[in-house]
Amino acid sequence: MLAIIGGSGLTELAGLVTTGRQVVRTPYGEPSGPITFGRIGGGEVAFLARHGYGHTLAPHEINYRANLWALREKGVTRVLSICTVGGIAAALGPGTLVVPHQIIDYTWGRKSTYHEGAGQPVVHVDFTHPYCEATRALVLAAAAEAGVAAVDRGTYAATQGPRLETAAEIDRLERDGADLVGMTGMPEAALARELGLPYAALAVVANAAAGRGASGDAISLARIEAVLGEAMGRVRRVAEKVVERHGRP
Repeated sequence: MLAIIGGSGLTELAGLVTTGRQVVRTPYGEPSGPITFGRIGGGEVAFLARHGYGHTLAPHEINYRANLWALREKGVTRVLSICTVGGIAAALGPGTLVVPHQIIDYTWGRKSTYHEGAGQPVVHVDFTHPYCEATRALVLAAAAEAGVAAVDRGTYAATQGPRLETAAEIDRLERDGADLVGMTGMPEAALARELGLPYAALAVVANAAAGRGASGDAISLARIEAVLGEAMGRVRRVAEKVVERHGRP
């Protein structure tokens, strides 16, 4: 079964025929909310709102470990993350959809591994390619089938939040090789890897990053809402096609 973790702007799937909702207890505490189960076309899907269904959890407050653990416990075998980001690269303007291929992690203090605590052995997982290539290909194929343009490849910089970045910080991220900036990409991707869950992201550029383009002087939150209002319709179409394709024999 495929799981979709919805970020800002995506707290439900319009085409979902709901079959149930379940609160899952985990050894790592409470997930962001109950998991919604349903079907889209011929595919089964589990949906979880990353920030809670009332969008009450800031990026650093999300219990990423509980979220991924709960999904796996309920039979999920692949995860698609929907996230909103700022565009650093000039070509990635507001409204652009991107399927990133790399991550740079700037977060701190978040619970980022299942392998810790008294008596736990030290475990290193390979993270050379943080996103599952087969899942990335699935998302890109779904976008093409839905008639939605999506950029293949991009480096996602995961920052701590919840504040937005300074223009100087964005300059630094660009020098480091980042194309996009968001706050929820890590440790989610690494935890999925530890659990053996194939994982990829579909990122929607909500705004030019600080100091770039229309965000040269300030980032307009009203403009972000307008961009997401339009872009999330395309994101939903892609997500629904991902579920359908994943469910095909």
